[in-house]
Amino acid sequence: MSAVYLDTVTLPVAAVGPDNPLPPLAPPRPVTPLVDASAADPDMTRNLAYGRPATLLPYTVQDAYTRDLTDRKLAVAVVDNGILRAEFLLDFGGRMRSLVHLPTGRELLHRNPILQPANLALRNAWFAGGIEWNLGTTGHTPLTCAPMHAARVVLPDGIEVLRMWEFERSRELVYQIDAYAPEGSAVLYVHVRIINPNQHEVPAYWWSNIAVPETPGTRVLAPADAAYHLAYDGVLRRVPIPVHDGVDRSYPARGRHAADYFYDIAPHRRRWIAALDADGTGLVQSSTDLLRGRKLFLWGQGTGGRRWQEWLSPPGHPYLEIQAGLARTQLEHLPMPAGAQWSWLETYGLLTADPATTRHPDWDIACAAVEDALHELVPRHLVDAEHDAARRWIDQPPTDRLHTGSGWGALEQLHRSATGDHSLELPGVPFDADTLRREQEPWLTLLATGDIPAPAPLDTPRSYQVSPGWRQRLEHARDNWFTWLHRGVARWHAGEADAARDAWLASLEATANPWALRNLAVHDLRAGRADNAASSLLRASAMTPTVLRALAVETLQVLLAADRSWEALALVDRLAPDLRADGRIQLLECAAALAAGRLDRAARLVDTGIVVADLREGEDALDQLWFAYHDQLTSHTHSTMPATDRRALVQRVHPLPCRYDFRMTGN
Repeated sequence: MSAVYLDTVTLPVAAVGPDNPLPPLAPPRPVTPLVDASAADPDMTRNLAYGRPATLLPYTVQDAYTRDLTDRKLAVAVVDNGILRAEFLLDFGGRMRSLVHLPTGRELLHRNPILQPANLALRNAWFAGGIEWNLGTTGHTPLTCAPMHAARVVLPDGIEVLRMWEFERSRELVYQIDAYAPEGSAVLYVHVRIINPNQHEVPAYWWSNIAVPETPGTRVLAPADAAYHLAYDGVLRRVPIPVHDGVDRSYPARGRHAADYFYDIAPHRRRWIAALDADGTGLVQSSTDLLRGRKLFLWGQGTGGRRWQEWLSPPGHPYLEIQAGLARTQLEHLPMPAGAQWSWLETYGLLTADPATTRHPDWDIACAAVEDALHELVPRHLVDAEHDAARRWIDQPPTDRLHTGSGWGALEQLHRSATGDHSLELPGVPFDADTLRREQEPWLTLLATGDIPAPAPLDTPRSYQVSPGWRQRLEHARDNWFTWLHRGVARWHAGEADAARDAWLASLEATANPWALRNLAVHDLRAGRADNAASSLLRASAMTPTVLRALAVETLQVLLAADRSWEALALVDRLAPDLRADGRIQLLECAAALAAGRLDRAARLVDTGIVVADLREGEDALDQLWFAYHDQLTSHTHSTMPATDRRALVQRVHPLPCRYDFRMTGN
């Protein structure tokens, strides 16, 4: 019997914490900036250049987590048909945490025993494990640590479906995930639909990121003879599969460094990817043809890669990712026409094949063996037929609600309905008014009265709106410091930097507030006026009775950029003890101490151990700090040694400790 029901799991969790109230005014930063895409064909080249967002707005950043784990009950929805049991974390983007093959008791995913956020997603907070549903733009989805709407849908034939949905604010798209396992099915079906409710084209991006255990014998297979390889040098290369540079890259444990391999699957081939152990068993994912791309990501066996694994999961739980997306690479966006709806069907299950063939050195023989086993598990024509059949129930209203997501879809539905636009009145994925929360209150008032109320100037802003429709309402609202602040944010997002500056100056003139000062500092910094930016941030910090962590971090960063290290140290000295103990602030304090020649102060921090909870993937701050500190120490005893020779000596005598080694290459 197939069933969908609610349950809880208890895990050690580091709480995500409150959102950072400072609007993210910079463009989203890719982990690896693409510096050379000459290997791309014309179609890919066009997609690589298309759809880059100006900012992450209207989302805010999630960077308040620590590395303190506390046992916590988490809500999960369960899909269970007696053969497969899948668990979905409803407060964390609908992440499929677990997929167990019940007859064997085998867990098919990397089921992380903890939930530890780290700085890998668009909004910062991300955690490893399971299957993540990524909609938005390049990077882990803004909703990976956010709640999803969820409901049970009972189909006419009695099959129970778990439906999850949300309104994705940056692209203004609706997405719907229907997960179900019919009685007797050896695969879990996941039907995905993206709806563009807008009257204009939207850049679309989707990747299903599947974390699976990595063993010494794991082999990843996909029906392709070549892949686009991206390492952390920013060069996209088209390389043969599986052997590249003399190494069979289908065995991730043989890879030294972190890397992406985007498989170039021919249009006529079935879309699938599998991660199989030495015994020929493991997870296989397949889909209908719209979900074209497949990818392997590995952390690599270097010191930095292993350190990242242990940073995200407890030691002894290595993993890799196999992924599936709309485009061939994660660097691309596809144009989604106005009013369009795209859908596809994914399948997940345990594949078993003869290891003599799945590990065969002839790649074609190995892939054919997997494809034959996949056909036995779930034939391609049945997947296509199941996808076609979903059209009959995809708009069926939910039978009963299981979980409540955000109120942003409900707010946007009200906003559009006020102008006669009913594009978000969707029976299958309702955005009910009772989902509205405190975050939406100022915008509800703007809708109802035409004005947005001004809170006390030291109250932190809770949310932002930057779409053209909302901006128009802001521009016509009554003037106050808060309205001017939000006008500036919307103008900045639209690429009107000088008009944004005018708005923030008007906000300050109306009422002194730290938020406009901070935004003006970002404008000055982009214009190369680091000294002005630092002064504005110091003024903003002085206004707040207790300095906000995010404001303290930005102020210290800009003071260092302006060569005002002594002022940075003085600011640290004024911070509350909990902020002084924050790893990111300690990192900046240490950098300021080195810049000011205070080696004694730097030594206390370096030797005690700096733990930066929100260290960004690809960030080299810790290793740069370590070597800069020891270079200064060495310069006192080797003052006549050439700088290049001294640096080489430092790296030989003072190798980077494992606790500081998050390097993605060169180790």
